[in-house]
Amino acid sequence: MSEILTISIPDIINNIKLSCQIPDVLEAIASKRIITEVAWESGVEVTPDEIQQEGDKLRLEKKLVKAKDTWSWLEKHHLSVKEFEELVHYKALSRKLANHMFSPYVEKYFYERRLDYDKAATYEVVFEDRDLALEFFYAIEEGEITFAEIARQFIQEPERRRAGGYQGLRHRKEFRPEIAAPLFAASAPSILKPITTPKGIHLIWVEEIIQPELNDELRQKIILDLFSDWLKQQIQALEILIQPENTSLLAKEQIPQMA
Repeated sequence: MSEILTISIPDIINNIKLSCQIPDVLEAIASKRIITEVAWESGVEVTPDEIQQEGDKLRLEKKLVKAKDTWSWLEKHHLSVKEFEELVHYKALSRKLANHMFSPYVEKYFYERRLDYDKAATYEVVFEDRDLALEFFYAIEEGEITFAEIARQFIQEPERRRAGGYQGLRHRKEFRPEIAAPLFAASAPSILKPITTPKGIHLIWVEEIIQPELNDELRQKIILDLFSDWLKQQIQALEILIQPENTSLLAKEQIPQMA
């Protein structure tokens, strides 16, 4: 086989079709048009400084520290400098439009859903036997054994066992309702009385409960979440039609009629 592989635009389009990516591509195109049109109608424009900041942010995310890193990245993604500038401009415009549309509603949204932003750091071991889980619950309360010792003994998965059953820092909605209610009512650090779910009997150590604070990071997350939901609604309301660029090519692909 030759060391050079030539790939045509029709090859790329065909691969996108066969890998079932067309809906994502159409959604991305629709999103860009909606954002561009609404920004123009709303009088939202980005300044050179905002474009520069967005470009710096993108380079930081992609770890494009040196100029040669940026050139390599552009080459890998088949982007010209002009196209890179268009990409950065679109990202900056999207962010500014999101803030323009939804920043006035952040406080109301946050306080109405404050509980959704509670987070907890937990450790967990799941038993099949409730009596055994209760035995260890009381043993921990009496200081006869530590949760880490139980995790090392009863967790089968190596990575979770090494982490002592650590479940990470998770929001309230990421827990089952029957776990979330007693968990977020607990005083950390503490052990929860075993909780039964379809998965088994959960013995949970609550290390920390973090109350939400409306800082800049969370404010931006709420704005982008609201913007994303709005954009999805706009796309769902559209009927997207694909206009064939070459009708003769399209005709060749039509299924022949049966005689």
